[in-house]
Amino acid sequence: MSNLELDPQEIRCGADAGADSEVLMGREVPLGGPRAMSVSRTLPGRHRRMIGAWCFVDAYGPERAAMRVPPHPHTGLQTVSWLLAGEVLHRDSLGTLQQVRPGQLNLMTAGRGISHSEESPDTVLHGVQLWVALPGSDRHVGPGFEHHPVLPVLTGSGFAATVVMGSLGGVSSPATAYTPLVGAEIAVDGACEVPLTRGFEHGLLLLDGEIERLERGPLVYLAPGREGLRLSGRGRVLLIGGEPFGEEIVMWWNFVGRSHDEIAAFRKEWMEGTAGFGPSVFGAVVGFDGAPLPAPTLPGTRLKPRGRVR
Repeated sequence: MSNLELDPQEIRCGADAGADSEVLMGREVPLGGPRAMSVSRTLPGRHRRMIGAWCFVDAYGPERAAMRVPPHPHTGLQTVSWLLAGEVLHRDSLGTLQQVRPGQLNLMTAGRGISHSEESPDTVLHGVQLWVALPGSDRHVGPGFEHHPVLPVLTGSGFAATVVMGSLGGVSSPATAYTPLVGAEIAVDGACEVPLTRGFEHGLLLLDGEIERLERGPLVYLAPGREGLRLSGRGRVLLIGGEPFGEEIVMWWNFVGRSHDEIAAFRKEWMEGTAGFGPSVFGAVVGFDGAPLPAPTLPGTRLKPRGRVR
C-alpha cells in the first residue's frame, strides 16, 4: 500500500521507550480510488514513530469501497497485508500476481527497490496494512514476495492467536523477518493471558468486537518488561511488537533510507530511472490499467535521520 498524501511530512523515527504504556491516536488519511475510503494511521504518530521494527500501521473498514492504488515504489522496508474482510489483488515488478484474502498473508520485501499496485472490486474491505523497517545490514537485499495462505496458531485458554510475523509463545510464522518481532491476530473469547517476550515493546489495536479497556481506533503502546497480556471480552485484536529498533532512519513517502541524499536519489530514480540499474531499479508493474503514481515534491528543508520517538 502507498502513502498517497500529496505533501507527506518527514517521518521522524526512533529514541527511548518512555512510559510503560500510552494511547496512540490515529489520523484519517484518504486512500484514494473511485470511491475513496479513509484509513486510520496510528504509526507513525506525532510522538512515537515505531514499535520494534514496525514503522507504519494503517487500519481501514469495514467499509464498502473499491481500492485502486497505482504502481508505486518502496525501499528499505517490508509491506505486510492482512485482511479481515474482502480481497485485494497485488501486482509487483517481480511479475507477481496474487490475491490476498482474510487470514492469508501477503509479504513484500522491498530491499533495494520494488514497485507494486493494489486493487480490489467494489466490496466490503476491512484490514490493516503495515510496514516493517529493514535494519542496515539487510536494507539492500534483493526484492521478494511471499504469500502464506496458512499460518500457525497459538492456542490457550480463552484465545487463539494467528502468528502472522515473527514468534509468539514459541509458535513461529514461516514469513521472512529480519529483526526479532511479532505480529499476530488474536481472537479473544472470555478472559485470557497471552504470553509476551519481555524484551519486546508492543502495540495493541482492536479490530472488532468488544475487549475490555480497548476502543476502536487508537493503538495502545506497551513498553518492554511485560511477560503476559491479559485480555477479556469477545473480539479480535492485532498485536505487534519487537526489540526496540536502535537505528536512526529517514522515512518519507514510500521510502525508508538513512539520509536526505539517499531519499532524494530514490525519488529521482522513481521519476527518471537514472540510477544505473537498467531501466529502473524499481522495475515495472505489468497488467495495471493506469499510470504509475508520481512522487510528491521533496520538502524545502533537508530530511534528517531520527530515532524511535520524537
